[in-house]
Amino acid sequence: MSSLLREQLRLAVAVLAALGATLGLLPLVFFLAPDLAGVHLGPLSLPWLLLSFLTYPWLVLLGWVYVRRSEANERDFAELLTTASEDS
Repeated sequence: MSSLLREQLRLAVAVLAALGATLGLLPLVFFLAPDLAGVHLGPLSLPWLLLSFLTYPWLVLLGWVYVRRSEANERDFAELLTTASEDS
């Protein structure tokens, strides 16, 4: 059981690190490079474009990866228990 918990914790930390490294650092990037706020792509400025249109697909992707990997971890753990009980 501890191996499953450890693997799930590792997965959660990896997903949170990916989230923090992308969306968490976005305000810092715009603070350190204020000229980026003046960049316009069509009628929208770059900060609004990133925050309003690209954030949500990224969150959905991270959630999808987390759920898929979490289910795979649980499947692997169930197989390990089944194999161990058959060997006994």
